[in-house]
Amino acid sequence: MYYIYIIKCEGDLLYTGITTDVDRRMDEHFGRTTKCAKFTRSHKALSLEALWSCGDRSLASKLEYRIKQLTKAQKLRLIADNACFSELFGTENTELYCREII
Repeated sequence: MYYIYIIKCEGDLLYTGITTDVDRRMDEHFGRTTKCAKFTRSHKALSLEALWSCGDRSLASKLEYRIKQLTKAQKLRLIADNACFSELFGTENTELYCREII
């Protein structure tokens, strides 16, 4: 299982990434270890805002890329209400990704 996530960082910034182990990856980001992303090393991670799961790495990478292409306003809307997922990414993708409860 692969997971796509959005983290809120200092400076009201958002970071999007993928992982196979959410707990480990969040420990890396929030602990600012050497394995965390360069972005979260320089912009302290504050909270996990959204999390989706999917079956394979290819699907995860595609959603990560598409989320990164969104404007900040669109990302905030997606975080607040997953109902806009199909509007942003197409109805054919709604069955491929599952929003996880954080």
